[in-house]
Amino acid sequence: MPATCGGFLHVLLEFARHVCAPDGAAHAENSPGSPLPLSRGLADHEGTVHTEPDSLAEEALGARTTVERYQCTHALDPRYAGTLRDHGLRFTAHDDGHPRIAELPGHRFFLSTLFQPELADDTSRPHPLVRAFASAAVGRSTET
Repeated sequence: MPATCGGFLHVLLEFARHVCAPDGAAHAENSPGSPLPLSRGLADHEGTVHTEPDSLAEEALGARTTVERYQCTHALDPRYAGTLRDHGLRFTAHDDGHPRIAELPGHRFFLSTLFQPELADDTSRPHPLVRAFASAAVGRSTET
């Protein structure tokens, strides 16, 4: 299950609502008055992303660091990362200490990124995460 940019935040929001079950969890961009805004502002950004060892992110990217681009207006508010982590979500890549990739252990390809891999594509060589997702989908289709 890939999700990027706003999709990353909606993955976190749905995980918070249905697994962590806090009252009032919302996306600050859509519900600025929420008592529990999971997101906060983020300007267009490019940064070095560091992956965690033994993660799907590291395996798919084939590297411990990568430079990625964002066109998002919001990111996860770091005050809520611990709650999501305590309920089973794993943050496997960070940019300046802030979560940029989330994975759900035990799932074949539950990987969500705040950065946008498609911004790095040059049409001749898809981003490693796009290739990893396609490979996982092909692998799944041959199992059934």
